[in-house]
Amino acid sequence: MELADRAVGFLLSFISLSIFTYYTFWVIILPFVDSGHFIHQYFLPQEYAILVPVFAGSLQSPFLVKEFFPGKFK
Repeated sequence: MELADRAVGFLLSFISLSIFTYYTFWVIILPFVDSGHFIHQYFLPQEYAILVPVFAGSLQSPFLVKEFFPGKFK
């Protein structure tokens, strides 16, 4: 069981690091690259840089509220 736990932990860490690296490159570095460069085809338009986290947070917030305030919402 310990090996499976380590494998799942490694996989989750790898996925988290990949998403963090992709988003960081998209938001911080990509605006300084020429718009005609081929790297732009691998990323969404810059307008989505704010919409994606807001959408993800809005999907996650009901679960967080229910977890942190278990007696208030039934």
